[in-house]
Amino acid sequence: MNVAFFLLPKEEVVYIHPESTMRQALEKLDYHRYTALPIIDQRGKYVATLTEGDLLRRIKEAGDLTFEKTDQIRVHEIAVRKKIKPVPINADMGGLISLAVEQNFVPVVDDNKVFIGIIRRREIINYCYNQFLVEGKQLS
Repeated sequence: MNVAFFLLPKEEVVYIHPESTMRQALEKLDYHRYTALPIIDQRGKYVATLTEGDLLRRIKEAGDLTFEKTDQIRVHEIAVRKKIKPVPINADMGGLISLAVEQNFVPVVDDNKVFIGIIRRREIINYCYNQFLVEGKQLS
């Protein structure tokens, strides 16, 4: 099955730009209760995924960083530990399952590498569960 069926479109995705501040990222994560945000550049291209862990490591490295000072740090200045690669819109669900083990969502891009949305882990798990039921297996 094509991943487009499970796509949460960009218009419904909370994301940030590389020029956004660390404070903006922290506030978006807190407000939406997320643990990660996709970073999308001004041309609409997917750059990376920023996680709470990335932000915590930046705070730890700075030593004396206060919340007030986080508005002086740009997202592009924060090291992203895990490189999460996007998948093309024509990918199939089978390839997403292994990605979902390691991350909350999978970024999706079009043929021009422009970010068009995400597939959340929830949809991938529901797909797997339904496939399991179709095969007539019992969950224990």
